[in-house]
Amino acid sequence: MATSDGRRVRPYLATRGRTRPVQDIAIEALVSTTTNGRDHGADPEPERERILRLCHSPRSVAEVAAIVSTPLGVARVLVADLESENLVRVADPHAAYAGSSEPARNLSVLERVRDGLRRL
Repeated sequence: MATSDGRRVRPYLATRGRTRPVQDIAIEALVSTTTNGRDHGADPEPERERILRLCHSPRSVAEVAAIVSTPLGVARVLVADLESENLVRVADPHAAYAGSSEPARNLSVLERVRDGLRRL
């Protein structure tokens, strides 16, 4: 990770040293920016700002970590913080497809997770 002037920053500075999110978020959970998040304006923390812009269309937490170039643990903490501020919504795909008779949709979720993990 780097600052706007190009200096390297340790990833866990973005989480103030926290390594666990305030609530458990699965790596395959889908993150999307809420209306509040879209209207939030510029966030002083660049990683949070990137997540808000990135998730205008739903992305898995694994994808967010890969695209924002942060460790998965950092992405989970930041996403959980954003959710607690009602700036993003986190949807658990397991709940959405529980009891679903549509295996193709389940496969699609797994493929997205696999692709996100490959990018890490």
